[in-house]
Amino acid sequence: MTPPPRDRFAAKLRGFGPLGILAVLVIAAGQIFAPLSAVLVLVWRNLSRTPWRDIGYVRPKSWIGSLVAGIAFGIVFKLVMKAIVMPLLGADPINQAYHYLAGNPAALPAAVWTMIVVGGFGEETVFRGYMFERLGKLLGGSLAAKIVTVLVSATVFASLHYFDQGLAGAEQATITGLVFGTVFAVTGRIWIPMCMHAAFDLTAVAIIYWNLESAVAHMFFK
Repeated sequence: MTPPPRDRFAAKLRGFGPLGILAVLVIAAGQIFAPLSAVLVLVWRNLSRTPWRDIGYVRPKSWIGSLVAGIAFGIVFKLVMKAIVMPLLGADPINQAYHYLAGNPAALPAAVWTMIVVGGFGEETVFRGYMFERLGKLLGGSLAAKIVTVLVSATVFASLHYFDQGLAGAEQATITGLVFGTVFAVTGRIWIPMCMHAAFDLTAVAIIYWNLESAVAHMFFK
């Protein structure tokens, strides 16, 4: 019995034939207008009939627990990166790409929107949810495959940060990509990485806005 046209179309979107590859390219191109790519992922999920759980959209055991854990870890993670990891890598204490936020209340609404919607929702949906699903289909679900998926997703994630934040931004994105990716690979749920990512970025905004970058970066290393 021949499957209905919609089922055949969905199967092609889930595969890696011409239609499936075109979907990947369209979603990748959506990164230019973030968070358009994340919206396109959700459209792809619907048209391809991919289960929500395959992109990490699984109901957590506790919404409050996931929110609190993600926010707390994200804040601490950013402080550790700024005060210890980045100084050890020789990064400039001042993030030149976002220094315009220092003492600039007019820029805060857009920055907060960007950190939550583009960072937390958009980038996690694309680089963890979608990319893990696609690479999982190609590589399988073994431990080795998951390690490769974490490494590849972190590398792509970091490369995109190079263009606006330079080497230091790419280095930081590599580390955060590895951490967020590992959490996602272990839990299979995207909510904690989303909260972690948003909290990480919002903490960065707060440090810059209150002009604390140099103080935090020199907390342990003078």
